[in-house]
Amino acid sequence: MSEASLEDKINQAGGPVKMLRSSNAGAYPFPIPSEYTNWRDEQRAWHETAVLFDQSHHMTDLYVQGPDALALVSHVGVNKFTGFGRNKAKQFVTCNEAGQIISDSILFGHDDDRFSLVGNPFGLDWLEYQAKTGGYDVEITRDERTLANQRGRLIFRFQLQGPAALEIAAKASGGSLPRIKFFNIGEFEIAGHAVRALNHTMVGVPGHENTGLEMWGPMEHGPEVWAALCAAGEEFGLRQGGAIAYSTTALESGWYGMYVPAIFSGDDTLPYRRHLRATGFEGRASLGGSFDAPRIEDFYYTPFDVGYAHIVNFDHDFIGRDALLERRDEPSSKKVWLRWNDEDVTRLLAGGLLPDEEARTRYLSVPYGVYNTFQYDTVTSGDRTVGVSNRTGYTVNVGHWFSLAIVDEDIARDGADVVVVWGEPDGGATKANDALHRQTEVRAKVSLNSPVRP
Repeated sequence: MSEASLEDKINQAGGPVKMLRSSNAGAYPFPIPSEYTNWRDEQRAWHETAVLFDQSHHMTDLYVQGPDALALVSHVGVNKFTGFGRNKAKQFVTCNEAGQIISDSILFGHDDDRFSLVGNPFGLDWLEYQAKTGGYDVEITRDERTLANQRGRLIFRFQLQGPAALEIAAKASGGSLPRIKFFNIGEFEIAGHAVRALNHTMVGVPGHENTGLEMWGPMEHGPEVWAALCAAGEEFGLRQGGAIAYSTTALESGWYGMYVPAIFSGDDTLPYRRHLRATGFEGRASLGGSFDAPRIEDFYYTPFDVGYAHIVNFDHDFIGRDALLERRDEPSSKKVWLRWNDEDVTRLLAGGLLPDEEARTRYLSVPYGVYNTFQYDTVTSGDRTVGVSNRTGYTVNVGHWFSLAIVDEDIARDGADVVVVWGEPDGGATKANDALHRQTEVRAKVSLNSPVRP
C-alpha cells in the first residue's frame, strides 16, 4: 500500500487552508540552548560588539554536483547566474509557474559544478524534485536538519555577527583575513582547521551592514573552531547567542523568510503534491494568525510583493518567468516594518494572562511572538484590510515591539497609521496548543526602514 501524499492529506482535510490551520505545529524550531547568558544581552551584542550563533542544526543542506548543476539552479531560481560558481553565493528565490514564491534560501557555490542550497525544507524539496524529474545530470546529497537526522550532520555552521566580528575572526585565524566581498565566500583556517566563510549580515546594525561571517567546515572540527572563536572574542565582548535571541534576528534585518509556499494549489504543482509525503514538512506545517482568507492563494506572494524585484532576472528561462514578466509593471504590495503602540502591547502582555477566557487576549510570547510555522495577522486601515503582519517581536536594539508586514502600495509610507488584528479567528478553539482568547486590535505605525536605533 503506497504512502499517503500531500495531495491526499489536503483532500482529506477539505482544502489546504483547513489542513494548515488544523496543525498544532509551533514556530520553526532552533534546537540550540535557549540562552547562554540572557537574550537581552545576546541581542545587544550584535549591535554593540559581536554575537556567535550555532546554525549547525536548524537548516537542511541539499548538495547538487555534476555537469548540469548550474543549468538546474538556473532553471529553478529567478536570480541572475552569470559568473556564478566557486566561492559565490546568492539569496536563491524560487517560484511556481504563476510567479508565486515557493522559497527563499541561500545558494552556496562550493565549486563551479558543486552547489548547496541551505534553508528550510520548502525550497530544497522543490529543487530536488526538479533535479529528479527534469533529467539533469547531477548527484544529490541531502544533509537533513538535526531534528530529522539520525545519522548526524555533515558540517558545522557558525554565524558571527556584529561590529567586532571581523576582528574576532581575524584573531581566531591567527592573522589577517582574506578580503571577502559581500555575498562572496573566503577560505582560511581557525584552530588549524580549514573553514570557508560567507560575508553577509543577518541583523540590523546601522553602519556595519557587512560585518558578518557565516563559517562552516566538517562537523568533527566544530567544537575546536567554536572554542577558538569564543577565546578570540573575549576581549571584544563576544556573546554566545541562544535560540531565543536567534529567533529575533530577522526582525531587524527585514528578512521575511517563512512564506506559505505556493505549492498547495494549482495544476502545475499537482504532480509535486502527489510526490511529497503527507508526513513531510509541508504536510505538517501550521498556519495561524487573524488573517482568515478562505483561499490558499490569498496567502501567496510574488517576488515583487516582498521587495525582490532586484533579484528577478529575465536573461534566462526559469520556472515562473512568463508570469513574472507579465506582472512586473503591475502594482504590487510592499514589505515594511510596523512599530506597535507601546500602550497596546502592554495591554496584550497583561491580557494574555487573564483567567477569564472572554477577556483573555492571545498570549504574547516575549521576545518573539510567532506561534505557527506561518504567521499571518490582518493589517487594517480604516474599514479595509491593507496587508498582513508576519514576524513579530522585540529587541533591545529597537526598544519597542514591532513586526514585518506586507501592505498595499498606498499604505507603504513612513508614519502611516494601521491596526494589527491579534488573535485567532475562532479564539484558538481549533488549536490544542493555544488557550481560548478573544481577538483584539493593536495600533501600529509603518516604517520603510529598519527600526534599529542609530
